[in-house]
Amino acid sequence: MRYSFISDPPPESVEPLDAYSRVVTSVAERLTPAVANLRLFRRVRGGRVYGAGGSGVVITADGFMLTSAHVVANTDGRGRASFSDGRELDFELVGADPLSDLAVVRAAGEVLPASLGDAERLRVGQLVVAIGNPHGFAGSVTAGVVSALGRALPARSGTTARLIENVIQTDAALNPGNSGGALANAEGLVVGINTAVAGVGLGLAVPINAATRQIIGALMSEGRFRRAYLGAALGARPLPPRLARQLGRSGCVEIVEIVDDGPAARAGLRAGDLIVALDGTPIEDVPTLQRLLVAALVDVPVSITLVREERVLEVTLVAAELVT
Repeated sequence: MRYSFISDPPPESVEPLDAYSRVVTSVAERLTPAVANLRLFRRVRGGRVYGAGGSGVVITADGFMLTSAHVVANTDGRGRASFSDGRELDFELVGADPLSDLAVVRAAGEVLPASLGDAERLRVGQLVVAIGNPHGFAGSVTAGVVSALGRALPARSGTTARLIENVIQTDAALNPGNSGGALANAEGLVVGINTAVAGVGLGLAVPINAATRQIIGALMSEGRFRRAYLGAALGARPLPPRLARQLGRSGCVEIVEIVDDGPAARAGLRAGDLIVALDGTPIEDVPTLQRLLVAALVDVPVSITLVREERVLEVTLVAAELVT
């Protein structure tokens, strides 16, 4: 009688799993020392207590750390950072930008920094690793793929609402307390800051790209990120066919409402005007216009190309600073 046995698979059949494991463990070993658990003080009657915190990613050797703005919201901006090697360092809030859900804190001591990458180079299906330090469970690592790119996430500060652009969607599991942690590519470069759990198997991260690097730099140097303000409620809409052919584009931004005595009102803009360009840059949607409203435009005359009653007009507007 002959017996047949299930033999181990040949080495080449398990190699992809080994390669996957090597990437994940390599990224985890590289980044775990740079990711801390953040516990923040909240004022209560009779003193201060530690409130719910999140994670933070060290970005400079002298203590600057990147986290989510909602992690530091409603706190006094001070707390303790716990690292995977057991060290605990005091930190203070340097600056927060709720409209991008990014914040910078600074730890009092030397720390090992992570390196920032570029989310613009990500592709759907690419391996990513999420590393957080939730509730002191050092080096919480999950892995997955980029599920989608170009998502938008609503953000609000006071009465001001805005969409965070180009948000990364991943199926790497994000747990409570992972907000502010790192989303890294296979090279161990931080390409996003984990910000939200959108549902079972859906995590979202604010991208590290040219736009957010500007925000991070401003928070580190000035403690805030300045934006220009038009004083108008905006909405996307398609251009009428004739104007679309004339201007060579299909979309524009409609002024839905004008704020009394705001920059748009002072410039003579009206509800129903269609904005098609800002300082010569074509405008086809609201995020594009928002991205252009940077600090450099505050108190500076800027040309707006608009369509009113199917006539193309040029209007000069002086933007104010957005106060949130």
